[in-house]
Amino acid sequence: MLRRIFGPRRDEVAREWRKLHNEELNDLYSSPNIVGVIKSRMRWAGHVARMGERRGIYRVLVGKPERKRETTWETQV
Repeated sequence: MLRRIFGPRRDEVAREWRKLHNEELNDLYSSPNIVGVIKSRMRWAGHVARMGERRGIYRVLVGKPERKRETTWETQV
């Protein structure tokens, strides 16, 4: 999930986008750079806010995680 929150980085040597490595994620997440962490989480929250209401993560973000299922495994069998 942290890779989604912090996003890709531009590799200047290869001139292409790449996923963050585990060490880089650990440095970003555990660093005292609170402004950077807050900005990245706000960017992630904006992404989730643009999702539809039927998505589970959206419902968790807005505080309405409960929803009755239309179909269950038992009704499909």
